Amino acid sequence: MVATDDMSIQIRATKSWQKLPQTWPTPVRKVLAARGLESAEDLVYSLEQLPKPNELQGMSEAVSILYQALKRQQRILIVADFDADGATSCAVAIRGLRQMGAQHVDYIVPNRANHGYGLTPLLLRHAIERQPCDVLITVDNGIASLDGVAAAREQGITVIITDHHLPPEVLPDADAIINPNLSHCSFPSQAMAGVGVCFYLLIGLRQYLQQQQWFEQQQLTPPKLLTLIDLVALGTIADVVPLDKLNRTWVQLGLKRIRLGQACEGIKALLRHSGKDFVNCNSEDLGFAIGPKINAAGRLKDMRIGIAALLTDDSVQADQYAMQLTTLNEQRRELEQTMQQQAQALLLAMPKQSEAALAYCLYEERWHQGIIGLLASRITAQYHRPVIAFAQHREGMLKGSARSILGIHIRDVLAHIAIQSPDILSQFGGHAMAAGLMIQQQDLAQFSLLLEQAIVTLYGAQPVKKVLLSDGQLALSDMTLSLATVLTRDFPWGQGFESPRFHGVFELMTWSTIGKEKQHLKCRFKGVAGQAIAGIAFNTTRPDWLDIGEKVELYYQLQVNYFYSQPTVQLNINQFFPAQH
Repeated sequence: MVATDDMSIQIRATKSWQKLPQTWPTPVRKVLAARGLESAEDLVYSLEQLPKPNELQGMSEAVSILYQALKRQQRILIVADFDADGATSCAVAIRGLRQMGAQHVDYIVPNRANHGYGLTPLLLRHAIERQPCDVLITVDNGIASLDGVAAAREQGITVIITDHHLPPEVLPDADAIINPNLSHCSFPSQAMAGVGVCFYLLIGLRQYLQQQQWFEQQQLTPPKLLTLIDLVALGTIADVVPLDKLNRTWVQLGLKRIRLGQACEGIKALLRHSGKDFVNCNSEDLGFAIGPKINAAGRLKDMRIGIAALLTDDSVQADQYAMQLTTLNEQRRELEQTMQQQAQALLLAMPKQSEAALAYCLYEERWHQGIIGLLASRITAQYHRPVIAFAQHREGMLKGSARSILGIHIRDVLAHIAIQSPDILSQFGGHAMAAGLMIQQQDLAQFSLLLEQAIVTLYGAQPVKKVLLSDGQLALSDMTLSLATVLTRDFPWGQGFESPRFHGVFELMTWSTIGKEKQHLKCRFKGVAGQAIAGIAFNTTRPDWLDIGEKVELYYQLQVNYFYSQPTVQLNINQFFPAQH
């Protein structure tokens, strides 16, 4: 183990790695064992092995409603969310329902600034004014939409909720609710993203329609839902949900389809505009190249652009949407960079005692609502503290986006505040690592104090030390293109099934800065037999102590650089440490 004052590297436990197939390289066996895998069977990903749809509470009610809607050709409206999970959920729902014979399927997605989150009475009114509907399906939202669901039921609309967020104590009065996190739901996985829940509804519906001989009666070919798995994989990775066996199955099968060139036209176009080759597509491409481009539409403009990109089967049209999304993402980056600079100024201006704070609340009146979540993530990563970034929502009201660290469940913290001071939070919701909230602007200072007190009460007064989990040290002889390719391509890495990271001491041969703004640090280290090993640290400046000939401890990923025509091994450097540590 190596350590600094506020950070340590800890080697993952690798029990029973010898039981894994000996045909795999030893470093691969150790990596997989450290993530709980015990046999080759743990890496078999197929739909047949997954839990059955009827294990989800509410499934029978939902498919019965949709069967009647198809028989009567009722108007179905999908209520989506304004992030990548919501966009992929919407595309999956529309594509799947159309394949099953639905002729009147439309969607609406709230505008982040105008409508707020989820199904609200205002959003419903706008939807009905545009086009009346008979059946409303929420995707990736709805579990907390009490008022919106009540308004829909008053209009005589049948409501199906599909969601994965933690439910409130009082549930909406919907006709059917499918959410693996319901207290009485026995489904074996609570980690699905919204798109996974939506996909399960389609699996259950297809099964029910086959029992009713619907496809024979309508002279329809039963849909091959596996054609939608690329969208399910994208939404799962983009929403950063834990990759249990179920979610790894979505991702692995989706990546396989993408690599075969069988993805939807929107994903293909977004890969091209990201400079990625679909043949080598991996989880990180979904999470860091495609996902942010789709999210940019919901953050800055209108998520309908992102949904349209995932619905079109026209390659030219998909390319045009991808171009728009790429431009929006570039604008998002510029705006985020400005906000980060402003946040750093706020932190520097805080009183000296604030350096010991257990969490930070940050607010600037010019901040964009769509970017505060990203801002909170960046500051959380830098300071290893829970961070809530606020933006002006409307006169006198602030909208906050919270990000947390392992060991502090931010939604539980907000729930504690709500119990202790019922008037301070207008609304809140979320997960362990991320949450959203609303407060009165005049209550910001008080809320900051309550946040600190709640963390002390629940988790103690000492800051949580950051631990970097390592898969150990690789021998220089193991740093081969073959091993890097296997580690990069062959497994569905993501949240809770993290891609391998290693640590070790290297001697620096050369360094330079690259990128449009010289924001990346490129290095070359001594390798085997005088060969150099390339390394890159993105968005990193050279530490003052790092110089040519110095030995440095690196925390890194072993990756393949496809930038040039000839793939090469590259260290993706996450952290630098002076070698004496």
